[in-house]
Amino acid sequence: MNSNFIHWYPGHIAKAQRQLKEKLNLTDVIIEVLDARIPYSSWYKTTADLCANKPRLILLNKSDLSDKNYNQIWADYIQKKTLCEVLITSLKNKNDINKIINKVTALSKDITQKRLEKGLLPRPVRTMVIGMPNVGKSSTINKLTKSSKTKTGARAGVTRTQQWVRINDKIELLDTPGIIPTVQNDQNQAIKLAYVNSVGENAYNSEFVAENLIENLLKNYKKELYSYYNFELNEEITLEAISYKRNWILKGNKPDLKRTSQYILSAFREGRIGKFTLEIPDDYGLI
Repeated sequence: MNSNFIHWYPGHIAKAQRQLKEKLNLTDVIIEVLDARIPYSSWYKTTADLCANKPRLILLNKSDLSDKNYNQIWADYIQKKTLCEVLITSLKNKNDINKIINKVTALSKDITQKRLEKGLLPRPVRTMVIGMPNVGKSSTINKLTKSSKTKTGARAGVTRTQQWVRINDKIELLDTPGIIPTVQNDQNQAIKLAYVNSVGENAYNSEFVAENLIENLLKNYKKELYSYYNFELNEEITLEAISYKRNWILKGNKPDLKRTSQYILSAFREGRIGKFTLEIPDDYGLI
């Protein structure tokens, strides 16, 4: 097996996808969460087919970690492409949470009216959160419910069960694990999902992913990268160079590449290096 090839599709995620399809008929509104740092790669292109004609609200999440210059550009494109409402969220702003609740309520008005016309008793709107692992699904639920009852974590795919969560007396929400295509042939997309920890650590070589991340950041965020790692612009910044700069050395004066790669990925994911968007609409010929 090629160590630089990303392989994954945990059994619990496959099971969750089957359960999602089974329970879609129980929901009224779908909330889809994307990662604002990689909007295109974290966007599950067949969501519309899964959701049929159900209203869908798309959250461009983790905007506090992305380049603000591209957030609205991506939101506009996704809204035009999907004909769905799109909100730019960070979940750190209480106003964002209120906006989500208000949008879900608005999107469910027609459904509620149809129930009343049929003589059915009023009930809370049923909504579902879907998306790739680690894009912020469980955190979204926790913020919406003002609790931490839903299990969350930093590892990809940590949410493994489905459960109804009461947001308020008008909305119920079903949490679901992230959805990943059964066959992942696009390695360019796969490695970007690895950047943001949407892929389990056992599915990829951290050194390869970290090296690739450095190359990606050098394209549009060279200044921030060099500044964070305290490199002069005439120096070449590589995984090995960062290892020596940090004095992470093994016996025989060899660079500790594993430690260095984990450090680089962690610093990126937490936004310590800077706020970056690693997919530009122009790169995909979208705009």
